Amino acid sequence: MAEIIAREFTYIGYYFLVQLRQIFLYWVLGMVIGSIVSVFFKDKIHGLMRNMKGNGSSFIGIVAASFLGVLSPLCMYGTIPIAASFSKGGVKDEWLASFMMSSILLNPQLIVYSMALGLKVLLIRITTCFLCGIAAGVIIKLFFGKEKHFFEFKSFDEPKNRDTDPNLLIRFLKNLWRNLKATGLYFLIGILLSAIFQRYVPKEAVTFMFGGNEAWGVLMASTVGVPLYVCGGGTIPILQQWLTNGMSLGSAAAFMITGPATKITNLGALKVVMGIKHFLLYWAYVILFSCITGILINLIF
Repeated sequence: MAEIIAREFTYIGYYFLVQLRQIFLYWVLGMVIGSIVSVFFKDKIHGLMRNMKGNGSSFIGIVAASFLGVLSPLCMYGTIPIAASFSKGGVKDEWLASFMMSSILLNPQLIVYSMALGLKVLLIRITTCFLCGIAAGVIIKLFFGKEKHFFEFKSFDEPKNRDTDPNLLIRFLKNLWRNLKATGLYFLIGILLSAIFQRYVPKEAVTFMFGGNEAWGVLMASTVGVPLYVCGGGTIPILQQWLTNGMSLGSAAAFMITGPATKITNLGALKVVMGIKHFLLYWAYVILFSCITGILINLIF
């Protein structure tokens, strides 16, 4: 028995190190770029959003807001207070919805992490997340435009800026350290889970669950994304392994949408600002958009 356990630890350790070597550089590069954006460009990005206010074309504003949401480096609990300040400044609800939706799904750091999945998957992720933000804004405009306010931000104040050290290098290093603490453990857990999948889950099982062009695989990926997604960096090793073992691109796209959109911490924050009715509609929108997107991508690729 001891020999069997030792052998399995050896196998898992080998797979762990192989996976770590493959994506470690992307993880480090993602943290560095994420910290650079957060320290040096965050205020400029949010300033552009704040300056939009209630002026200009609604659709152009939706597109611009989704683009700025992708560029924003903040997590959900940082995004909502910022969105509250935008709302107080006169930014339209559909623009806020577009900004918040794309910000939930993607950020500069996660874009770099996703490079480890290959160029095609990276472009699919950027495009689908950007379009998901646009679609959210359009829906708010068309179906909820007559409501006085779609969001309730009364209990949120603008978050305190922690990047305040007068020395720019120290400010950057402090941000990088916070990034490391926030993502490091989940990154290692993701690699470990990937190694376990590689050792014990047959390729045929992954292909059966997530492969092919069938809607079943997309639906399964959308469903699995709800409980499994904890940290963006931590899911990259798992996705990489699943794609190698036969996961379709559409299933991967569905997972990359439902995962961050239904992460427990994100849902808790969103329920506060949406209320139960809008919160349930948000759930339905995320699942429906991810399934349609996954099916279309499988048809295209």
